Amino acid sequence: MKRKKIKLKRNIKNFLILTIFIILATYTGWYLQRNDSLKNKQVNIEYKTVNTKKETSASMVMVGDALIHGTIYTRANRNANYNGYDFKPMLSHIKEITTNYDLAYYNQETILGGTELGLSTYPLFNSPYEVGDAFLDAGFNLVSLATNHTIDKGEKGVLNSRKYWNQKENVFAAGSYSSFEERDKVIINEVNDITYGFLSYTTYTNGLIVPTGKEYLVNVYNKDQVKEDIEKYKDKVDLLIVSMHWGTEYMTYPTEKQKEMAKYLADLGVDLIIGTHPHVIEPIEYIDDTLVIYSLGNFISSQVGVERLTGLMLSLNIKKEEYHGKTTISFDNIEGTLIYTDRNNGYIVYPYHKLNNNILNNYKSYYEKYSKIVTAYSDKVTVTPLEIN
Repeated sequence: MKRKKIKLKRNIKNFLILTIFIILATYTGWYLQRNDSLKNKQVNIEYKTVNTKKETSASMVMVGDALIHGTIYTRANRNANYNGYDFKPMLSHIKEITTNYDLAYYNQETILGGTELGLSTYPLFNSPYEVGDAFLDAGFNLVSLATNHTIDKGEKGVLNSRKYWNQKENVFAAGSYSSFEERDKVIINEVNDITYGFLSYTTYTNGLIVPTGKEYLVNVYNKDQVKEDIEKYKDKVDLLIVSMHWGTEYMTYPTEKQKEMAKYLADLGVDLIIGTHPHVIEPIEYIDDTLVIYSLGNFISSQVGVERLTGLMLSLNIKKEEYHGKTTISFDNIEGTLIYTDRNNGYIVYPYHKLNNNILNNYKSYYEKYSKIVTAYSDKVTVTPLEIN
């Protein structure tokens, strides 16, 4: 009997040990499985974080040459009631559009040397500072200063111009400088988390000689210098914009030299090339991922002929994508709006969709003609329809 009790106690003890062991084993298995599950979830979360695509964008608009003939600043003087110069009424219809963009570019064809140097017209231009005031008022914040007329008033004209632009806030003026130190300074701006650099060059100075040792007065295109300048920016900015004053006047298609320079700039990593100087519109195209606008034509001028009074206002969306540690820039919604300077009625610049036959007779046929030029090289570019109101 005593032996049976001992045996029973031993069996109970063994059963309890076995039960505890089973409970521990079950709990350990559950704990390990839960841990693995959490690790997997953590890995998945981390993987999703690494591979999340980050996108941001900015809007941009651009116009061509501000070619200020004597008749234009004379009219601006009347606008101001003989108390200075007021060019703002001339830009009123354009301001309605350009102030809606993050970046707005134009080419200051004529030097802003101010009235103290004596205003002058073709062939050696000098314009009042109020030209710049009007464009700033209209929202323009990227200004190209490298043109064939930059040194029309010599060193003094450039220094006056540079002093004017340096006193203005929130504007990036490039292509003409007061010293090598100013010229070589790397300026990086940012809009909507997109960093950008802006360079400007001209291939002409109309035979005027830039003083030796003062080459900073105007950026004359030189392949080696351009390469050096671009390399200073290439790895520091998301977007690199280069303005080129090039081509042949009054030619509605690019020359082989323009195409050669565009390919060179594209190979160096430039994202956007903006062309000026021909005074008429030329086509737009892509070279690999580089968008090339060969010529925006005149923005405002007193030149004769519809083709010289018609320019292009181009707008686009700059898209930045960050993925797997790599940043890419692309452009979409590329749309051209034709514009026209009414030289007979106060030099007011109109978008074509605001024209009528009283302002420009047969304007619809001109719209068709110049729209075909704009889109001749690329189906990614559209032109604003006349019916927009």
